[in-house]
Formats: sequence, C-alpha cells, structure tokens
Amino acid sequence: MKKFVSVMAAGALAFAAFGASAASSHALAAQAKIQMPQARQIALRAYPGKIVKEELEKESGGSGLRYSFDIKNARGTHEVGVDAKNGKVLENSVEGADND
Repeated sequence: MKKFVSVMAAGALAFAAFGASAASSHALAAQAKIQMPQARQIALRAYPGKIVKEELEKESGGSGLRYSFDIKNARGTHEVGVDAKNGKVLENSVEGADND
C-alpha cells in the first residue's frame, strides 16, 4: 500500500509540474510579439536545416524573451536564438559551444 501511495504521489507531482510548465509557457507566449511560426522562419533563414528542438524562454540578451532553436543540417547542429519581441537573431552558434 505504501508503494502505491508513493507512486500516486510521484505521479501527482509530475502532473502538477507539467501543468505549471504549460501555464508558464502560455504566459511567456502572451508576452511575445513574434509568434513561433514567424520565429521558425527567421531561424531557418539564419541557419537552414531541420529544427530538432524549439522553446520559448527567458534569457539575458535582447528583450530577455527568446525563441531558441536547435537546427541540424549536413554541417552540424546550431543553436539559433530569435528575440520574441522584435525578431532579431540574437544567437547563431554551434550547438554545445558555450551553451547553457
């Protein structure tokens, strides 16, 4: 019974964390003037390839709110950061090179 309760408690915490994450993602998206589809186009112009990861995050530099894309092509994987308020490319570097 204790094991069942522990498993249920862990599941509830995971669900709550996911809900909080989703809520904070919506709050960040509401602050963005540039929407994800437009940011994708900007990022792919900066480094053509296939987007393998994308997120909207608070990070220093620019307006403090950016879309971060990992883009892969034949030359490797780059991280491209696009300011979510003005669409400016803030970062275009080899993935793993001085990344958080």
